[in-house]
Amino acid sequence: MNHYQILIIGGGNAGLSVASQLLLKNKNLQIGIVEPSEKHYYQPAWTLVGAGAFDIAKTEKKEADYIPQNTTWIKEAVVTFSPEKNTVACTNGTEITYDYLVVCPGIQLDWKKIDGLTETLGKNEVSSNYSFNTAPYTWELIKNFKGGTAVFTNPATPIKCGGAPHKIMYLACDYWRKKGILDQCDVHYVSGAGVIFGVPEYAETLKKKVAQYNIKVHFGANVTAIDGKSKTIFFESKEQPKDLETKFSTLQASCYGITENQAEASISKVSLNFDICHTVPPQSAPDFIKKSPLADANNPLGYVEIDKHTMQHSRFKNIFALGDCTNAPCSKTGAAIRKQAPVVVENLLQLIANHPVTASYDGYSACPIPTQYGKLMLAEFDYSNKPKMTFPFDQAKPRWTMWILKTKILPWLYWNKILKGTA
Repeated sequence: MNHYQILIIGGGNAGLSVASQLLLKNKNLQIGIVEPSEKHYYQPAWTLVGAGAFDIAKTEKKEADYIPQNTTWIKEAVVTFSPEKNTVACTNGTEITYDYLVVCPGIQLDWKKIDGLTETLGKNEVSSNYSFNTAPYTWELIKNFKGGTAVFTNPATPIKCGGAPHKIMYLACDYWRKKGILDQCDVHYVSGAGVIFGVPEYAETLKKKVAQYNIKVHFGANVTAIDGKSKTIFFESKEQPKDLETKFSTLQASCYGITENQAEASISKVSLNFDICHTVPPQSAPDFIKKSPLADANNPLGYVEIDKHTMQHSRFKNIFALGDCTNAPCSKTGAAIRKQAPVVVENLLQLIANHPVTASYDGYSACPIPTQYGKLMLAEFDYSNKPKMTFPFDQAKPRWTMWILKTKILPWLYWNKILKGTA
């Protein structure tokens, strides 16, 4: 069969949640799910894996075990969309037609946009929790660190789980503090963002942690290259060379360099030597979306163009999108998907019934940020970047109960309830 009433592109959190919820509302829907992967990953736990607090094996399951019954799994990858014909083409040449399309293939990790990263990742003391294969290596680096320069990077692009680049940094610093070597650690956070966190109430808590751990922050810094053999990271900064020299001197930073006689006076090129480096790649929409008619022409990263409240495509009304691939200005998290999925389901069913789409997503997202082992701040907020707290206490204060939520409750909910459409 090459025609489906509803075709879902992506069998991750978003795709499986939407499929399950649709079938709970109407078990007679004909749904196809296009997903090439044999494995399904619970990626939010990879930070904990990198900190030695979670078993990597428990984050990997068979995709087949979570494909909802009464759907068809099409084990292929999409190469092109033809929305005017209601058709998608797959890598094997198959064309699939649909009445309604839900696009949620996730986000693309652009490892190669940092020169030298793919060659050195997983060795030369360079790791990343954004890869199943290297998250355990992060823990090896943290555990065996004897002091020196530790660099943690965050790209200038939006990324999935925006807090992950600095979550691992706080856990590493807490581990080194407990080992009694933190005062021998020169810790740098090289971030493309302009602030530590976008919501001021939560940012205050993190600023205190940054000060407590004596972390040197470099905002507006775009990592361009990593040389694993010489243990050097290269980044571009909007700060002027003289200001950078003063800053590095004041920070008592270890070995760094600033390129002289630069072509662009507004951008300073900085090199920083490290002993260990945790890096996060730039991210964007998958290439097959970037080059498709679904992409937002005004978004350089190629995200799907949707109405940020209804999740309906701006130009093709029988298409919806959710999750990390959209241009909605919200954080790209599993918590956002959990609130987007019911909106997509309700609006899709309204559209099928020839009713106006009325369900609305408010931009809700949540970012559980561990500030030390055993304590976590649950940051919740919406499009307005105002706190939107679920619990009847100040969630800007890190708590043991929230650590339990992150390490025990949420993984169980994911596998047993969220993917089944019941949470």
